Amino acid sequence: MVSELRRQNYTVADGYEISVAELGEGPVVVFLHGSGPGASAASNFRHNAQVFADAGFRVILPDLIGYGASSKPDGIDYPLELFTTTLLDALKRHGVTGGHLIGNSLGGGIAIQIALDHPEFATGKLVLMAPGCLHEQADYFKMPGIASMRGSFGSDDFDENEQRRLITNLVYDPVHASDELVKERFAVARTQSKDAIMRMKTPALGSRLGELKIPIQLFWGYDERFMPLEGIDLFFKACEDVRCVTFNKTGHWVQVERAEEFNRYTLDFLRG
Repeated sequence: MVSELRRQNYTVADGYEISVAELGEGPVVVFLHGSGPGASAASNFRHNAQVFADAGFRVILPDLIGYGASSKPDGIDYPLELFTTTLLDALKRHGVTGGHLIGNSLGGGIAIQIALDHPEFATGKLVLMAPGCLHEQADYFKMPGIASMRGSFGSDDFDENEQRRLITNLVYDPVHASDELVKERFAVARTQSKDAIMRMKTPALGSRLGELKIPIQLFWGYDERFMPLEGIDLFFKACEDVRCVTFNKTGHWVQVERAEEFNRYTLDFLRG
């Protein structure tokens, strides 16, 4: 079954617009996408959203500020607080006041931030795929995937071939960098400010993980090039209720490369 994607834009603080799409009906699941040139909720979760809607969930797909169909302001810093506050404002205007949170990369860091500082919104469970914002930002800049992304985006010669190379960095098997996906993300990347990536400011939330009291499901690709595998240990040592599925021959996009297993494990987890 293919559901109709419903989309609405909301004006939040400082006049920015945040685009929120949804499909399905039932308990709320908010999918939070990662960063990178051309990123959007639709492209990050193209293999997951419909499955969750068919399983009886109301799937919420917001585009973060600076990404997708949302405002892409230039000449500003992009701290984690900006992503979080604009997102929560738009979700509340959309009639979403809580639910399960599913976040990949930057979206995982945002999900953690919400669960820590806005527990009234994190009313369900937490699903994180190689989440960011655990370590100091300088540590992430040393990761090969992030170094490669920051070195090319915004340059005059950024084209579809470079977009394909960056997508290939996100996965273990380049077959997932399809022509359709490259064109979809390149169309967004051409409208983006490089500040969304180059002036992003993220805190190290690893020391606060012990404050998380809701059940957590982690996913990590063993061939990850963006988020250190040591992040798994931080959760295991600090959190009361956490489990992790790790896949070999898998990169940063577990929800893409291992979509069937990701969907099955996550739905089982959410259903409890």
